[in-house]
Amino acid sequence: MATLYTQQQSNIWKTWSLMAGFFVLVILFGWVFSYVYNDSAILYIAVIISILSSVGSYWFSDKLVLSMSNAQEISAKDNPELYRVVENLCITVGLPVPKIYIIDEEQPNAFATGRDEKHAVVAVTRGLLQRLQRSELEGVLAHELSHIRNKDMLLQTVVVVMAGLISIASDFMLRSMFWGGNSDNKDRNPLMLILGIAAIILAPIAATIIQLSISRKREFLADASGALITRYPEGLASALQKIAVDPHEMQDVSTATAHLYIESPLRGDRAANWFSKLFMTHPPVEERIAALKNMNVEQVEKELYGK
Repeated sequence: MATLYTQQQSNIWKTWSLMAGFFVLVILFGWVFSYVYNDSAILYIAVIISILSSVGSYWFSDKLVLSMSNAQEISAKDNPELYRVVENLCITVGLPVPKIYIIDEEQPNAFATGRDEKHAVVAVTRGLLQRLQRSELEGVLAHELSHIRNKDMLLQTVVVVMAGLISIASDFMLRSMFWGGNSDNKDRNPLMLILGIAAIILAPIAATIIQLSISRKREFLADASGALITRYPEGLASALQKIAVDPHEMQDVSTATAHLYIESPLRGDRAANWFSKLFMTHPPVEERIAALKNMNVEQVEKELYGK
């Protein structure tokens, strides 16, 4: 039976596999264009970029995400109640207290990031603090702490850097092929030129696949293990309902960071049919709420921990 601990090890393995796959993808991208432009330097540059971005995504991706979100760190004196809730939950779950950030957005939402338990961050929007009751806030924070304990957050955060870099590289190559680059077009191998164009078209799709490789089941797992922390699944269910129906648009968010949040901050990201559901970053909120309302805490605890 799969337990919480095997899930943690699986997420660690997925992280390194994802980074290795990205490394290979960037090198392959560079190899194709080194032939298209008949310049081996492009391949060497791709290798260097791949190494630097992989290392950088491990150490600095959390800082990039916080910067992209315009999140501001707070201390205990800035918001004593929020700090007290986080501290109490951390004591319950046996985690170090993470750094706490607030995002100045009306939309209620939250995410966790960082490379490990000792370098974790929990960020919440101003709208979340204003609209949720204490039990609902505890449910959301317990969900985010579960991502930390389940070792989901590194896997989530690394995706931001990887997907972004691939998309930028694709856009750069597209512009250079049509507006500049090697003027010796007649010397280009037609087959490699076709491969180059195909790579440009497929690169954004590959970036999306990388994001979607983060299984939506991690949200169900975080919902379940978060409910175990509070022993009150209804609190998180009520919070998800309020977050889902809130009409406010989030200003500082993109498709590269949307998957980090407890619920998609992109208000158009709703599944209309089974096909569109395949491309969602989160499970449908209705399914999550139903799972929480039907949740048997003792049974889930047995399934997660093998007790």
